[in-house]
Amino acid sequence: MAKEIYNPGPANAVYGLGFIGAAIFFISQATTFWSGVLGFLKAMLWPAFVVYKLLGHLYGG
Repeated sequence: MAKEIYNPGPANAVYGLGFIGAAIFFISQATTFWSGVLGFLKAMLWPAFVVYKLLGHLYGG
């Protein structure tokens, strides 16, 4: 019986580096503690915003 193995390693590494870079950027722009917390949350969600804007530009939405 063959076993199917799923290994998303490279994609996770790229997302991880993007997360770290976004976290550093957004937190360094923060002036208060809560804007730093908001910056951390933005760092987790930035790929969703990028895809949304990209699709909006591609399909005129």
